[in-house]
Amino acid sequence: MALLDKHKIIETNATLLLVLSFLVVAIGGIVEIAPLFWLQNTIEKVEGVRPYTPLELTGRDIYVREGCYVCHSQMIRPMRDEVERYGHYSLAAESMYDHPFQWGSKRTGPDLARVGGRYSDEWHVDHLTDPQSVVPESVMPKYGFLLDKPIEPTYIQDLLKTHRFVGVPYTDEMIEASAADYTAQADPDSDYDGLLERYGENSVQVRNFDGQAELTEMDALVAYLQVLGTMVDFSTFTPDESR
Repeated sequence: MALLDKHKIIETNATLLLVLSFLVVAIGGIVEIAPLFWLQNTIEKVEGVRPYTPLELTGRDIYVREGCYVCHSQMIRPMRDEVERYGHYSLAAESMYDHPFQWGSKRTGPDLARVGGRYSDEWHVDHLTDPQSVVPESVMPKYGFLLDKPIEPTYIQDLLKTHRFVGVPYTDEMIEASAADYTAQADPDSDYDGLLERYGENSVQVRNFDGQAELTEMDALVAYLQVLGTMVDFSTFTPDESR
């Protein structure tokens, strides 16, 4: 009863209740916000993680625009069933250049954090065009219209500059060459040596992603999907145990 009496004092005293409520909210806010000031110190540096190429970044924007994140997460939790199904658990560094990150909170479809390289480009095009043709039980809508939407690098420099503003390490050279890199990645007959030099010869995939002569939104989206989970070589990766 003594405890209830003390609680009654708080409930019946508006000023005391206000002060205590403020303290609780303040402490909770500090606990949530303070770690953000040391965020760069908590992200383990992982070899291979790089900024998205201009075409991949465009594909990521299409992914967000079409709401793919609503049904597909991009975060594999370190639990046995998740790792056995999807692969190595997700690392914080893999999302360090994602603004906003695509971890997701719901899985109507499978997690896509390691989808890169699991399927061919043709499979992705077929799946996006008519999901039920490759996964009969799928409830995913059709995105075949992406094949009919040509894209141009009109605003790609502005896009890279915006991401650099929020911390993505795009260099002046990357921004200057972004339009050329944008089109070169989907054209294996182009001069793409500069693209590979800027973003990494071992992690950039250069090819006609949708099989059409014209550069389309399907090219960009498939390029983005095919890079997910491929930047880190987990056969050689060892976690930093000192953290």
